[in-house]
Order: sequence, then C-alpha cells, then structure tokens
Amino acid sequence: MIAPIGMPAQAATAPAEAQTRGPGDATQFQIESDLTCQCGCGLTVHSCNHLNCSSGIPLKQEVAEQIATGQSRTEILSYFEAKYGEKILAAPTTRGFNLAAWTVPFIAIGLGGAGIAVVLVRWRRAAAAVPGGLPEAGAAAAPLDPALRARLNSALDEFERRS
Repeated sequence: MIAPIGMPAQAATAPAEAQTRGPGDATQFQIESDLTCQCGCGLTVHSCNHLNCSSGIPLKQEVAEQIATGQSRTEILSYFEAKYGEKILAAPTTRGFNLAAWTVPFIAIGLGGAGIAVVLVRWRRAAAAVPGGLPEAGAAAAPLDPALRARLNSALDEFERRS
C-alpha cells in the first residue's frame, strides 16, 4: 500500500494490521494511550504535542518494535513498567497500595452513610422516649393545664392592651 504524501507507511497500514490482530492484542494507538510521556508534559505518549520530543518519539518507536515482535498489550505494558517503573503507566494499577487507593474512598463513604443512619435512628428513638418529645404525625396535642391556660390568656390580653 502506498502512503499519501507526508504520512508514514506504518500509519497507512495500521488499520489493516489492526484488523488482522486478535481481540487480545492491541494497536499502537491503544498502547501509546496507556503510557505517560516522560518529557514532563503530563500527556500520554500518543497525545504528546512536543515537536522532536526526547521521550515520546523513542517510546513510540519502542512500542512499534514490541508490537512487531508479536507481544500482547499486557506483555508490552509489563515490559515498560519493568523498564521505567510504574510512573510510565497512564492509569494506576489495581494491586498493592494502589488497590487501597481505589477502594478506601468507597469504604469511607459507605461507613459514613451507615454512621449517619445509626445517629438518625438513635435521635428518633430518643425523641420518642422523652415525654415532651416530638409528637408523632397525626397525633392530637395534649390538653394544657387549666391554670397554665388562664395564665397564657391573661398574658395575651396584657400584650394586646399595650400594643
């Protein structure tokens, strides 16, 4: 296949090559997207926009060499992790300390929700146990003591006279 002007022959043959690979294998684009460029840009190897990047260009070539040897995606990513360390991976792994980093926030949210539920149930029970606590919905108000009612009425009358 002849590549269009300005396009490398490798890029022109990539779609056909990707179709012949098995479902467990990955394309160069996928693997480059799984690796972080080491030039300091913070982008993936595929997305690094530096011209003549001292890290991205050699990594792209190395990925192409690994694919040419027939290695799978996991083998290639393991190779890069062993060579450069875990910092080369764009997404953290789900083993070791990283597993705790993935799970602890969800556990904390669950425990916090359970704690709030327990506190709310205890407050409701405590309010129901107190004789002057919150009345239940639809319950009639308790009648006032006649002496208190007379005192309230005289205070209201006094207030109306002053205003």
